[in-house]
Amino acid sequence: MKDSIILLCLEILRRPDVKIELKNLMAPIIELILNELYPYIYLSLIFVIISFLLHLGIFILLFRNKSKNSIL
Repeated sequence: MKDSIILLCLEILRRPDVKIELKNLMAPIIELILNELYPYIYLSLIFVIISFLLHLGIFILLFRNKSKNSIL
């Protein structure tokens, strides 16, 4: 009984018209979630870029310091 209900639900979900309706139903919810997350995504990207620039600066300083010590 339980398996037949699950199979019936899966069969209904595989129909193209049901898929389209589910997509239309979920689109506003996903859009709302993404609109709430966009500031955090941008903020994390800014932190990643700043971190990359700081690591690049440290690498350049270490490379300069190593090249000065190898000459002496």
